[in-house]
Amino acid sequence: MLKLENISLGYGKQDILTDINLSVERGEMLGIIGPNGSGKSTLVKGICRLLIPRTGRVFVDGKDVAGISRSKLARIAAVVPQTPNLPDTFTAFEIVLMGRTPHLGRFRFEGNRDFDIAWKAMEITNTQSIAERRIDEISGGQKQLLTIARALAQEPKLILLDEPTAHLDINYQIETLDFVRGLCSQQHIAAMAVLHDLNLAAQYCDRLALLSKGSIQAEGSPQEVITEQNVKEVYGANVCVYPHPVNGLPTTVIMPGESNQTAE
Repeated sequence: MLKLENISLGYGKQDILTDINLSVERGEMLGIIGPNGSGKSTLVKGICRLLIPRTGRVFVDGKDVAGISRSKLARIAAVVPQTPNLPDTFTAFEIVLMGRTPHLGRFRFEGNRDFDIAWKAMEITNTQSIAERRIDEISGGQKQLLTIARALAQEPKLILLDEPTAHLDINYQIETLDFVRGLCSQQHIAAMAVLHDLNLAAQYCDRLALLSKGSIQAEGSPQEVITEQNVKEVYGANVCVYPHPVNGLPTTVIMPGESNQTAE
């Protein structure tokens, strides 16, 4: 569904990522992890053409995105940003209905099918109860769910999520990733999610790519990528990694420094 071939990305004269090779299949959720400044968000921008690759090619659904119009690309891939910037005066339903824009021709208005698809997207994300509320009347967690609903209304084959759980309470973190994971398994949508929390990444992603210093330092299953050695080398942090008591997936536990130790 998504394939990156030798992608290099940067700003001005500075290279951020070089020679990145990745792929995501239908029904799969790929997690992108790494420290601040490692290029995680830059990678998302390169895929959705907000940033033009310096070298390499990006393929979505077998097509080179360089030859796809932005409107057509929006019908294939949807983006859920880190911090939703939603106009306060719109209702929740109106925000979700905006996801139908790529499917509308010039001078064409939404029809019954568009309304039905938007309403269904709100049902999937459990946001129908706030459909008539204005954006300035809902919580940050609800706004994030609405951005996912808007993305679903695009009827995409691929969803790109840039830190979708940032600034969310744990209940909304779980709810958000449960929805995304369910979309992959039930609707065979491919997903790529940038995540900061290593434990969430391990629990929800089929595969992980660990970015550091402009390249992929490790790629594979959560067990292969989230190791004490990798975390130490990439993040510079001392941690313990244990199998989760329920499912055996890696669980990262911090090791406080001497300054954080409580004196006896």
